[in-house]
Amino acid sequence: MSKPALLPEVDVPGLSTGPRWKVTIFNNDQTDRDDVFDVLVKATSCEPQEAEIEIWEAERYGKSHVHFAVRDECESVASVIGTIGVKTEVTLEWDE
Repeated sequence: MSKPALLPEVDVPGLSTGPRWKVTIFNNDQTDRDDVFDVLVKATSCEPQEAEIEIWEAERYGKSHVHFAVRDECESVASVIGTIGVKTEVTLEWDE
């Protein structure tokens, strides 16, 4: 019987095996919807259709998770989104 192959551990820069983080945006009545759309596409590099869905979620439910990555990247994304007055929060993707 053959032994299962073991894959080597590879260190890829920017790829973390640690916990993932998320950026949450919160709905407000002051920030223009078009500005939110533009900043989401810019900050998260998402497709326009995804940005529309995330904006709808924030409008409907009061908040939306818009980005998942390592902590530093999420903090950078949240900082860009925050420049237009949208409240953001960076937290662990799952409670550990």
